[in-house]
Amino acid sequence: MSKKLVSDLIVDYLARRDVEYVFGLCGHTVIGMLDAFNRNPKVKYISNRHEAVASTAADGYARLTHKASVVMCHLGPGLTNVLTGVANASFDSIPMVVIAGDVPSYYFGRHPHQEVNMHADGDQYKILEPVCKRCWRIDDVEALPYIMDKAFRLAESGRPGPVLIDVPMDMFSREMEEDLWARTYKDSHVTMRPALDPAAAKAIAEKLVNAQNPVLHAGGGILLSQASEELASLAEFLDIPVSRTLMGQGCLSDRHPLMIGQTGFWGMEFTHSFTVNADVILGLGTRFAEADSSSWYQGVTFDPDKTTFLQIDIDPTEIGRNYPVEIGAIGDLKIGLTQILEEVKKICPEGKKRPGLREKIAQAKAAFKESNKAISDDARFPMTPQRILRDVKAVLPEDAVIFTDVGWNKNGVAQQFDVTVPGSIHHSSGLATMGFGASAVLGGKLAAPERICLTLTGDGGFGVNPTCLATAVEQGIACTWVVMNNSAFGTIAGLENANYKTFFGTKFHTPDGQPYTPCWADVAKAYGVESIRCTCAEEFKPAMEKAIAANKAGRPFLVEAPMENIVVPTPGCWNINDIYSPNELVKEGKLVKKENGQYVSPNHAKSHNAK
Repeated sequence: MSKKLVSDLIVDYLARRDVEYVFGLCGHTVIGMLDAFNRNPKVKYISNRHEAVASTAADGYARLTHKASVVMCHLGPGLTNVLTGVANASFDSIPMVVIAGDVPSYYFGRHPHQEVNMHADGDQYKILEPVCKRCWRIDDVEALPYIMDKAFRLAESGRPGPVLIDVPMDMFSREMEEDLWARTYKDSHVTMRPALDPAAAKAIAEKLVNAQNPVLHAGGGILLSQASEELASLAEFLDIPVSRTLMGQGCLSDRHPLMIGQTGFWGMEFTHSFTVNADVILGLGTRFAEADSSSWYQGVTFDPDKTTFLQIDIDPTEIGRNYPVEIGAIGDLKIGLTQILEEVKKICPEGKKRPGLREKIAQAKAAFKESNKAISDDARFPMTPQRILRDVKAVLPEDAVIFTDVGWNKNGVAQQFDVTVPGSIHHSSGLATMGFGASAVLGGKLAAPERICLTLTGDGGFGVNPTCLATAVEQGIACTWVVMNNSAFGTIAGLENANYKTFFGTKFHTPDGQPYTPCWADVAKAYGVESIRCTCAEEFKPAMEKAIAANKAGRPFLVEAPMENIVVPTPGCWNINDIYSPNELVKEGKLVKKENGQYVSPNHAKSHNAK
């Protein structure tokens, strides 16, 4: 029987799974793996300057491929650094397999270099346990083939997410009989997804057909299951308006005649006028999270006194988490929506029409755009964020891939930037990680080399880890960074000023109080990335055109746009404001009913949040 090094067998396995890239950072525990990658060109190793960049780039890659990305890291600080990117993937249900090097198995508990063993010998892999679906430590190389198959299957099935395989460094360098990997040639690489219980599909169909004011509320699960066409078919057949979460942006085109927009903190009052008055809401791949539900204040975004909630999710733990459901069903949304439409057609073969609905939606969208026109066209400098978004939209191809960060570049984009191609925009939602976009765009471009890929990021987010620039140059990744520079942690600055009338700790300045910001365009040039720092609003659009031309020619580019710190409009409620500036109409996270039994209106909430 022939033998090979375990490190070579791992790379062979990854190649059989069609893993194109492994994102990582070197360390003494993984040099055996580096040698194996060097000798096997079928899997390309993407070297990074920080583990958080590696894991976040891997996150971006998996969002486009819908397959588990692979990360490799060192122990100790490698594990602690990789944690943020892994947690971000976990919160947003992104499949990922992390392979971590560890101290030699025969040194567990002796405090070898960089070992963490505060609670048990050789347990440092547990650092990632809270954010992984499963963590394995390899104590016997013969178990590795089984664990590799299980790891990928678990990462990609059910609610996707990261898993960890912790490998003591001596295991990489052991020889192993190739026959012990025979099962991995037979194990399927795809797990079939579950359909809905037919009774559930029929019951949901009946509820939707009989409802007077139904709403389909779409979350990120629609995009994870690639069910946009199925969602559109059901909505159009029954003429049902569709609201969405932040992660659901792009589930239907924002210009679709039945898309009423985002709900929650940064949702629209027009959207809430539908969701708060719906008699039936079908939640699709959403946990009805705080941001999308206006801190669950009753009567602002949703009202369970008026509404019957139905919910479909791949993860049973999400069913009924935040609102009581009359029908809760587990299943894949792409399959499930097809089942529901089939049942609907049995009950209501001709479908339904709701006179005036599409016209009402179109008028509201047009009015909102008109309300933003003046500030979007404004030529003042520093630029308005609305002007930046207007010019980005004007030059980007419709199928361009956008990764946002946090602040205006996420919340404002989700509210005001029309996305028309499913899967073309990606937000950090659950963890809302500063620095996400600047690194995730690297993986996005590797996953979609034929498309323009860019990130909209603030100077605070970009400054978290600009070493992503080095990765782009070294690996030839032709993406664009748009740095919206307001010399502040802008969102928190606005929140603090609204509640405490100060910007302490949120605006960047020198000891003498003068505004401060690095010139990120110069930083980019120092890394070898072409860049432009705009000096007036009129320079921004031509700079973006140059960036896109550079990307098409295979070169990365950075555009820096000095920006005014304008607060993103917040039509919904946010409990944070009520904690910091207590409102007499809010008690312990609940809106107080008036004497007539009615809840405080969203308009009051809006004025309260804007103070």
